[in-house]
Amino acid sequence: MTLAMIVTMVLAFALTISVAVSIGLSAIVGLQISNAHMLISVKEMFNSINKFPLAAIPFFILAGNLMEAGGISRRLVEFAKSLVGGIQGGLPMTCVLTCMIFAAVSGSSVATTFAIGAILIPALKSHGYPPTYAASLQATSAELGVVIPPSIPMILYGVSAEISIGELFIAGIVPGMFIAATLMLFVWVWCKIKGWGKNDGEGRLGVIPATWQAGWALLMPVIILGGIYGGIFTPTEASAVAVFYALIVGMVIYREIKPSDLYRVLRKSVISSAVIMFIIANAGMFAFLLTRAGVPEAIGHWLEAVLQSPALFLLGVNLALFFIGMFIETSAAIIVLGPILAPVAAHFGVDPVHFGIVMVVNLALGMITPPFGVNLFAACTVARISLDQIIRDLLPFVAVVIGCLMVITYVPDLSLMLRDLVYGR
Repeated sequence: MTLAMIVTMVLAFALTISVAVSIGLSAIVGLQISNAHMLISVKEMFNSINKFPLAAIPFFILAGNLMEAGGISRRLVEFAKSLVGGIQGGLPMTCVLTCMIFAAVSGSSVATTFAIGAILIPALKSHGYPPTYAASLQATSAELGVVIPPSIPMILYGVSAEISIGELFIAGIVPGMFIAATLMLFVWVWCKIKGWGKNDGEGRLGVIPATWQAGWALLMPVIILGGIYGGIFTPTEASAVAVFYALIVGMVIYREIKPSDLYRVLRKSVISSAVIMFIIANAGMFAFLLTRAGVPEAIGHWLEAVLQSPALFLLGVNLALFFIGMFIETSAAIIVLGPILAPVAAHFGVDPVHFGIVMVVNLALGMITPPFGVNLFAACTVARISLDQIIRDLLPFVAVVIGCLMVITYVPDLSLMLRDLVYGR
């Protein structure tokens, strides 16, 4: 049964059938082979999405779209530019810094790519940066949207592996800032080498006026994250707060969202949410059948026999996840692999929260690696270039993130020190 499911899924991928449908078809094949009642498919698909924490996903997507429509993202760009835009390479550094701040509310890398890229990719091009470099930078920086909390993949991992979402959120803060700082250092050095960005400071606001202008936007992540860790509301409730805050700021304070704009924003958010939920439902059914067939236990025993130490286990998992992430959408991969790998990681003594961060960061690489990198498609769309043109400029960014991943993997305190401090571990 398991072999037939995997063959069906791979064949469907080869025929360019969508990820969700491919996983669902392979699960139905498994049900037919095992002579199980087809009603199980409906039951398991419903059970996969009938979880309270998943309600945060459509709310965070809507919040990100409201931020884009309400002028919040533009003000965040001006604020970041006022901090780092005055030095050579300051505009690429602004891109990284803005994505880091925007990620603290949106929870989605694709939303970050469109919201920030629509502003910064044209700005980078007008300052003399190659379009391929601008798109590569934006796609990579937007990856912070799933590392820095709130993060939709972290919610999915927490639900599927039964790990505290609050602990995952706080564990992602330092690794996300570490990746952002490393990317900023890299683009600064790269611009020095290439001689780019000597006029990046033109037209930027001073720090004080930019901060004043972006004050309400900067207060948003403070309220969301402060409310979660202050015990005022749960991560799921925080998503609803984010929507109302973005709506009030966009409509009442900045007055850039008109009532007529709401239909477009809501429609875009509903479509994005439905796609993710459909993937979760099908992946949940697929994972149920794999668990029923004893695949997690078999993989666990095999890994124990082949990989004799936690260090080797983490290396092997990272290699496997990197290649899986190139071909399978992040949400689907987490829903399917989280319940399988988390118990094995615990057997090797790896903290489940640390392992969750490693898994999210690794699979987030799939968003910027061909052939199915969703961030690449989004960035190329904004920059109006083809995917094959971006590869050369993209490779150094992928190498930097892989280096960060190795540090995060083998220095667990980077992920766990804040968690241990807040939760008294």
